[in-house]
Amino acid sequence: MLKMSVRTLCFLLVYVSTLEGADGANGDEKRCDLFKGKWIWDKSGSYPMYNALECPFISPGLNCQKNGRPDNMYLNFRWQPHGCSLSRFDGEDFLRRNKGKKIMFVGDSLSYNQWQSLACLLYRHGRRYNLRLTHQGAFSTIFYPEHEVTITYLKNGFLVDLVTEEKGRVLRLDSISRGRMWEDADILIFNSYHWWIHGGPLKSWDYYQVGERLYRDMALMDAYKIALTTWARWVDSNTNPTKTRVFFQGISAVHYELSFVFTKQVGVGRTCERV
Repeated sequence: MLKMSVRTLCFLLVYVSTLEGADGANGDEKRCDLFKGKWIWDKSGSYPMYNALECPFISPGLNCQKNGRPDNMYLNFRWQPHGCSLSRFDGEDFLRRNKGKKIMFVGDSLSYNQWQSLACLLYRHGRRYNLRLTHQGAFSTIFYPEHEVTITYLKNGFLVDLVTEEKGRVLRLDSISRGRMWEDADILIFNSYHWWIHGGPLKSWDYYQVGERLYRDMALMDAYKIALTTWARWVDSNTNPTKTRVFFQGISAVHYELSFVFTKQVGVGRTCERV
């Protein structure tokens, strides 16, 4: 029986908002479910919260505005819970509340997007800080020495182990040997899904493995369920809920990179083609 509760698997968006200003939220917090709400168009003029063209942390292939995305209305949406209002993000307050903590994003490019976005939010508010950015292997880390806050992204799209053996590339659904890299984090934000559905040249494994048995084929959701069960058991066994907060993001919308361009088709409207 897994100990992982629904409360543990919540969204980073709400955490960031409430952590930096939950005590300033409007409404009765005891009766407000922050996870029930909708995205609304903000007319206050306070969005977007940072200019992507000025943020140094966004990778070139993921910088929508710099790469010529023709619209920008999506930048003015914000999350609105049904029963209360979230306080506006304050980077200074966020760093102060997280003084001495290590925040780690683990996953695929969605986690990378989240890491970059948080870095840009803090960059707007904290340019005066002598932050340090380092890239080492699969790690990308930003350190704020004044507050001793570390924000790290670790590329790991499956969460479970992917190894190369003589027989080929093996996705070990019941093994997480790299979990030791997560153990000292105070806040862990995981995501995993899109790498599981890759096919053709994007597919990065040849076999699944459970125990000692190899499988050439397995139903996608069966493999995904085994892997997430392995991950959840790791969280239950290796994190202290009084010290470490854990978040999980599953399936998300596909995002386009620089290899996509916008085109106009008669009778169809604006579409996106890959080149």
